[in-house]
Amino acid sequence: QLAESGGDLVQSGGSLRLSCTMSGFTSDDYTIGWFRQVPGKEREGVACISTFDGSRYYDNSVKGRFTISSDNAKNTVFLEMNKLATADTALYLCAHIRASQCVRGWWNDFDLWGQGTQVTVSS
Repeated sequence: QLAESGGDLVQSGGSLRLSCTMSGFTSDDYTIGWFRQVPGKEREGVACISTFDGSRYYDNSVKGRFTISSDNAKNTVFLEMNKLATADTALYLCAHIRASQCVRGWWNDFDLWGQGTQVTVSS
């Protein structure tokens, strides 16, 4: 199972840290992706991390502002979000990615989702 937390209402320019806590995983290594969903728009994969090879991926819209990291001891993947803008407002979800690397197309290779955490950025 995956459980997201950390979403909140924040002002433009602010920061948030989202958490994706994993449970029931049998492997010490994993690939986790963060997505965001806005009603009426296509779901967007924003960041990915793989502990198999250390690869990371960032969508251009968040590159330089968001940082994905992992804490294996806590079975948690974090998404540090800085310089938030109103365009970042969305439901943020994490997903387990089947591939062992964050390669192109990882956003279509998921097999388990969390329920999401809402991020709202006010102007």
